[in-house]
Amino acid sequence: MSHLPLFSHIYIEERAASYPLTERIVARFPKAVTVPINNYKEVFNRPRQKWYQQKNALKLILAVRSEAFLYPGSSFVPNFEHARFFYTTPVLNCLYGCEYCYLQGMFPSANLVAFVNDDDFIREATAQLTPSHPAYLCISYDTDLLALENLFGYCSRYISYARQNPHITLEIRTKSANIEALSEISPTSNVILAWTLSPEYVIAHYEHRTPTLQARLAAISKAIERGWHVRLCIDPMIRVDSWREHYDALVREAFKRIPSSAIDDVSVGVFRIPSGYLRAMQDKNPTSAIVHYPYTVRNQSASYTPEEHQEMISAITQELKNHLPQEKICPVPWQL
Repeated sequence: MSHLPLFSHIYIEERAASYPLTERIVARFPKAVTVPINNYKEVFNRPRQKWYQQKNALKLILAVRSEAFLYPGSSFVPNFEHARFFYTTPVLNCLYGCEYCYLQGMFPSANLVAFVNDDDFIREATAQLTPSHPAYLCISYDTDLLALENLFGYCSRYISYARQNPHITLEIRTKSANIEALSEISPTSNVILAWTLSPEYVIAHYEHRTPTLQARLAAISKAIERGWHVRLCIDPMIRVDSWREHYDALVREAFKRIPSSAIDDVSVGVFRIPSGYLRAMQDKNPTSAIVHYPYTVRNQSASYTPEEHQEMISAITQELKNHLPQEKICPVPWQL
């Protein structure tokens, strides 16, 4: 089940006010103060915001996006051998508080922005991603849409779109255990539910407000039982003390709960981030061990050294081979 914040304030762009989704959301929070605004950026982009204070008392901003509905996939993200790779951003920011999350470096505000003109997002995807140009579309990278499904319903909408457009491979990335939000939806062969898994130690210390590993595995089991395609993502790996023992234990626990034959594949990658985002994160969080790790920076990217990267990928791959054939293990290609 998804646990939504109460949202003491909801900022609403004037042009968003009449959208049905806006009306449904406002009705869910009758005690919230609604504040009319001209443009979401006047709230979201204002200077000198306190990220971590906002994270503990999230506000919601409802807006209309007028352009940039689709973006080319980033080199920081795996494309799983799809030549045409795109992502879309119906929501900016996340309910969760992972210390290593690049959104802290990307956005000036921790508050949630939801774009209520979902018809326009679907229309643009339909126009650009035609049957003659098959594509891989990720919808949940700048947020966690499954965690928010009970409020916005974006996952359901995009799954319906994918069902009608078999040339699209749709990925929904999540750490949520909110699989019941999709209980009334039939799986479709071109939709992948992709769960990010971390060791319990990393979840407890650095993935604040996220579901436990056991809750995620339980949600994955239900998804498999219902016939969904499932991908596991051990990405990003974090180089904590005794990291190898933690990640080996994660793999063993996952495949104790999940039949390996039911998994499409497992992607594995280490923490990496644009160096400019990392600097912004360090300014916002002066005490985080992850944020202030002595990363190697090269070509405007920050990560572990090539030797550390290779050591971590080799270790997790070795453990995964005890449970999966090689062809189902997908290391994220990365080089500083």
